[in-house]
Amino acid sequence: MFNSLKGVITYKAHNTVHLDVNGWEWDLYVPASTIDALGDIGSTSKIYTWMYVREDQIRMFGFATEEERNVFLDLLKVEGVGAKGAVKILSNIAISKFVEALDGGNTEILEAVSGIGKKTAAKIMLTLKGKLTLEDSTKCASHPEKAEFQDVINSLVDMGYDKRDVTEVVDKITAQLIDNSEFSSKSHSGKEEMIFRQALVDLA
Repeated sequence: MFNSLKGVITYKAHNTVHLDVNGWEWDLYVPASTIDALGDIGSTSKIYTWMYVREDQIRMFGFATEEERNVFLDLLKVEGVGAKGAVKILSNIAISKFVEALDGGNTEILEAVSGIGKKTAAKIMLTLKGKLTLEDSTKCASHPEKAEFQDVINSLVDMGYDKRDVTEVVDKITAQLIDNSEFSSKSHSGKEEMIFRQALVDLA
């Protein structure tokens, strides 16, 4: 629907930004981290968006970076978190600290966020450890081979495999196949299928 909005900031307050886009003023619900990252009122900014739609409510959420939005969307996969809960987590924990907490199994940093109890923190850990969608377009551009087969990585992660393990396996297979004549002659979808099948074998 909407990937981003670019316009002039007309208002900034706790978890709220108003953005004037060619005469249309958008009311965006944002994490505190986005508030801190955006320019002053009157400056032009680009905000990445996600639209929440229910029968009785439509709300636009905004994020300073694609990475921040990706983590927000990952948090929505956790039962009991919800959109406002995800914003609250991003407002209180920097993404780098969030990743460290997941990697280290540190639920205390999650429980320190108001409204996140032991049960929800455990669910976040179980659902997202090793599975965060952290790559944004800038990172992928610096690693074109990873961006080329990102769909393979995403598919394997969706099947429940650890993201770091999947990325390492896909990178290794890609490096092994790069000079393979059969691989080179295939279409992009054919290459993805070849990598996907080999990755399943290696991960098993």
